[in-house]
Amino acid sequence: MFKLKRKKKHEEHVDEAWLLPYADILTLLLALFIVLFASSQVDAQKFNAIAESFNSELQGGTGVLDEQAPVESFDTSPTAELSEDPPSGESPEEILAAKDQQELRKFQTKIEAYIDEKGLSPRLQTEMTAKGLMITIKEGVLFESGSSDMRSGSETIANEISNLLISDPPRMIFIEGHTDNIPAGTKEFPTNWELSSARAVNFMRILLENDELDPQKFSASGYSEYHPVASNDTPEGRAENRRVEVLISPYEKETEE
Repeated sequence: MFKLKRKKKHEEHVDEAWLLPYADILTLLLALFIVLFASSQVDAQKFNAIAESFNSELQGGTGVLDEQAPVESFDTSPTAELSEDPPSGESPEEILAAKDQQELRKFQTKIEAYIDEKGLSPRLQTEMTAKGLMITIKEGVLFESGSSDMRSGSETIANEISNLLISDPPRMIFIEGHTDNIPAGTKEFPTNWELSSARAVNFMRILLENDELDPQKFSASGYSEYHPVASNDTPEGRAENRRVEVLISPYEKETEE
C-alpha cells in the first residue's frame, strides 16, 4: 500500500494590503512639500487655496494645513508706496533713489497744478530727466527779445515759482540760460554767452529774494546757443531755444559731486 505523503502546510502569506495606502500617503506628502516649496513666493490668497485643496484630499479638510499664518506678499505696482524694509534684491542706495524719485514727482505734480491754475502751459513745462526735474520757461514769460531785464509782471511769476522750490532738506537748484543762434550783437551783450548768462543770473536773483531758499544750493549758468532743443532754421524753432531752465537735482546726485 502506498502511503499518501502529507503535504507540508504552506506558511501563512503576509498581508501586504497596507502598503497601498502607505504609498498613497507618501505620494501626497511628497507632492505637499513640493507645492509648499514652490508656493513660498505666492500671496496669501493663493496659499490658502492650495491649503484647502490638500486638506480636502487629506480626510475632509482636517489636515496639517489648517490655521496656517498668511504668507506676506509685496505690492510691486508702480504706484505702490515703498515700505521701510527694502524688498529683496535691492540695495539701500536703490531704495533711497526710488524714494527720491517719488519726492521729485510730488514736486512735479505741485508745479503742474500751478501751471494749470495760472494758464501758463505751454510757456511753462516740466519734465523728469536723468539729471532731475526740469522746469522750462519760455523767453516770452520772463524777458523781452534780446534783453535780460525781467518783463512787467514776470517777477510775480518768479516769486511764485520760488515758493514751489522750497524743500526740506533743500535741494540743489541749477538755473540755465539758453538763446537761439542769432547773435545779440549789442554793447551790453556782444555775444549770446553774455545774454544767456545775464538772464540766468537775473532770474536766480529774483528767486533768492525768498528767504526760505538757501543761496548755497543755487547756481546760474549761460549756455548761449549751444544746447538747442529745436532747429534754429525756423522762427518757431528759435523761439523754443530761447528759454530759461530750472533743474531740481535729486539728493543722490549731490552726494556724487
